[in-house]
Amino acid sequence: MFVRRFFYYWQFIAVLVLPAWLLVGASVYGSGGWDVVGSFFSGLVVGVGLLAVSLIFSARTEVRSTRMVSWADVGILTLWHALIVGMGFTYGVAPGLAALVIVVGIGAFWFAIWELIAAARRSMRAMMLLVEETARGPAFLPTVPPTLPPTDGFNPTPDPSVIIVREHPLRPPGESFEKKESGKKHGQAPEA
Repeated sequence: MFVRRFFYYWQFIAVLVLPAWLLVGASVYGSGGWDVVGSFFSGLVVGVGLLAVSLIFSARTEVRSTRMVSWADVGILTLWHALIVGMGFTYGVAPGLAALVIVVGIGAFWFAIWELIAAARRSMRAMMLLVEETARGPAFLPTVPPTLPPTDGFNPTPDPSVIIVREHPLRPPGESFEKKESGKKHGQAPEA
């Protein structure tokens, strides 16, 4: 866990440190002034490549949330950074090492893209499962719990989204509207 967290922070530090090391290594171990100029431009290219790979690694949600890269990321970064450090020591002697740094850098870039796409695919699959489960609804219809006795005049419907409202007369039971009307005579005022 410590190694993966260390490499998460180291990948951003390496964007500045490793190109600077190429410049220092060419100055100390190089054979001439053109080697130093060449190391400056190769350091710029390596720095941009390191930054691109680091940003793609950190674009994954699981890397950002845990602040740790995966073990595969650690392996790729270790190989690439070791080759860059080795290139600083053998700048004028081993020109094939520079080609190997470029090949591993391109491989690291495409590996980072592949991991980002795989993480996005997993995230999209999880989101689609959530949407399908939400659209499907609950597996059972909620009902009145069996421990509660039904109240007077309340009969639950099988569908909880349906509400039935029954109208009740405003007069007390037994007194009807027709009774009051029959007691009135036409043209007379009602008795108070």
